[in-house]
Amino acid sequence: MKRFRPLGGAVAALSLALLAGCGSGSDAAALPDSWGTLDTKSLSVGYPAEKGYKEQAAAERSKHNAAVALKEESGLRTGMVSVQLNFATGVDDAAEAASAAGAVIGIGATRKDSSDVHLSGEESARQARRINYEFTSSGEERTPEKGTRMTGVMVAGVDSKGVPFLVRINAVKDSLSEDELDTFVESITVK
Repeated sequence: MKRFRPLGGAVAALSLALLAGCGSGSDAAALPDSWGTLDTKSLSVGYPAEKGYKEQAAAERSKHNAAVALKEESGLRTGMVSVQLNFATGVDDAAEAASAAGAVIGIGATRKDSSDVHLSGEESARQARRINYEFTSSGEERTPEKGTRMTGVMVAGVDSKGVPFLVRINAVKDSLSEDELDTFVESITVK
């Protein structure tokens, strides 16, 4: 019997290690090799670096954004991935976050559709809502020429600590494929 005690201890230790790994309830999203990652305290999200998107320095971005990646062409911002945290008050779940996000879309935008999505990351924070929309560029603040059609996707939810988040990608219409927009949503890992 004494011969089996070390083995029994090893089995018990292995079992505890496996349980610890399973108990975390989180998994990270897979990203294409050519994509970069924006990382915040609430989530990480990928952006298509191969399409010219580059992370913006904290000193250069709006105080409302926790992270941003921009695509610039000929001095114009033709694409943007942004993360906003605590963007709304009184928000406790993905449905409430999506309602608050809907108000952010703006006048003149056309909401295309919305759907529930299941993100990677902490189990308690995986539920979110995706909103697809289109809008027309104003031509202001280094955006594309006035009248240029733009595509937008927003993902709204609440992280594992109850912080509401809004992740958004805006780009000149048809500059990103539907697959790339789907990959953007699938790249989100909530903490």
